[in-house]
Amino acid sequence: MTYLTPAQLEAALARRDLTDPAAGEHAVQHVVDRIERALANTWGIPVRRDPGDRIVTIADNYDRLRYDDAAVTRDRRYSRYVDQDRMLRSHTTARIPALLDQLTENDVVLSVPGMCYRRDAIDRQHVGEPHQLDLWRISDQRRLTTDDLNTMIEQVVAAVLPGKRIETPPSQHPYTLDGREIYVDGVEIGECGRAHPEVLRGSGLPETKTGLAMGLGLDRITMLVKGIDDIRLLRATDPRVAGQMHDLSPYHPVSGMPPTSRDLSLAVAEDADAEQLGDRVRAVLGDDASAVEEIEVRSETGYADLPDSARERMGLRKGQKNVLLRLVLRDLTRTLSTVEANTIRDRVYEALHEGTAHEWTAR
Repeated sequence: MTYLTPAQLEAALARRDLTDPAAGEHAVQHVVDRIERALANTWGIPVRRDPGDRIVTIADNYDRLRYDDAAVTRDRRYSRYVDQDRMLRSHTTARIPALLDQLTENDVVLSVPGMCYRRDAIDRQHVGEPHQLDLWRISDQRRLTTDDLNTMIEQVVAAVLPGKRIETPPSQHPYTLDGREIYVDGVEIGECGRAHPEVLRGSGLPETKTGLAMGLGLDRITMLVKGIDDIRLLRATDPRVAGQMHDLSPYHPVSGMPPTSRDLSLAVAEDADAEQLGDRVRAVLGDDASAVEEIEVRSETGYADLPDSARERMGLRKGQKNVLLRLVLRDLTRTLSTVEANTIRDRVYEALHEGTAHEWTAR
């Protein structure tokens, strides 16, 4: 098992959580407020918000939510482990077991907004630190059913995206029964289902308690509400952009910077995937990663399928593969110079290429 270094952990915890009002107002917070009010008004019950900590036990993040020991999401390639017992939460659902342990209300909505940590590909829709909102209604006043779940879905969508088309195809989750995904106008915004009885019983709750569980992607919802097509805008520091992230009014583009691309031919480990490569790029570029619009894996070729000349050119060894990567650069507020683009290209190349021969740009 590979653990985060102290420096990596410090950097992760220093990243601003856009759901936290103490760090400043943000549109993401208004999305949370609207959804919570909608459920409180519809059901006439309290909503208890508790973001919890970003560092959680592995048991709460996986075991108590019924994740299989062999679940791929547990792999260190996708989750960030602090030590043998703790990790940076990979979803806000990790807070739910502790809240169930402490539950005193007869009928309540548990609300857990916050930032999570994954290893993800780089493009206009994905980041390694997404914001999520878990909403669990727990009640012993009535047995919650699929009809209640339908009401929950309808009210949540109407609160932030009224009039949009809703689709809920089936999808299995370890902590729910009758699980579904939630799509709005063809865009996935979350997942839901009836709370699995074993999760409730694991916190000592009686059989009279039933529940509904919903997890929402706050970044994606906020982008849909404001009409944003690039997730980087949510964290932009340019005043012309950041000034528009304090409410849910439509976003007005401030510029249309042209993209520039660089193609890289890399020797990487056979099991390397887009999520791993994206995480390594974020780590090496730091704040400059905001200039990367997308990293696209265009092709992969194994050692045995490459001619000797190609292996020699890259210094590719057995146990490695050749990945052709397209690096798309587009700063949100200015045009990158050729030197700047080449510098970023070389930094990415140095971080990802594991061959013994190198090809640098001529700056």
